[in-house]
Amino acid sequence: MTAPTMDAAETVVGSLLDERLIACGSMIPWVESLYRWKGAVHRDEEVVVIMKTVRRLVPRVLERARALHPYDVPELLVQEVVDGNPAYLDWVEEECG
Repeated sequence: MTAPTMDAAETVVGSLLDERLIACGSMIPWVESLYRWKGAVHRDEEVVVIMKTVRRLVPRVLERARALHPYDVPELLVQEVVDGNPAYLDWVEEECG
């Protein structure tokens, strides 16, 4: 996900953590995004957020993130994890109770 500010990113991540929909949200500040929106090219600083959850919760994460996000059309993408540290993956599963 991207967000326009660190505060906006923290709002989404904090709510999803409180609701136990994600185990973690890593916020990477101030990337430069160049994109076309409504026929014009824009350049903005954004925050990149990587959220860790389990497959069964993805639909709820997407729904809640859309509701909480300030953008009309937030960037919400899902990447499947095919392998990883078993202890970490167990922790994610546990935290997404």
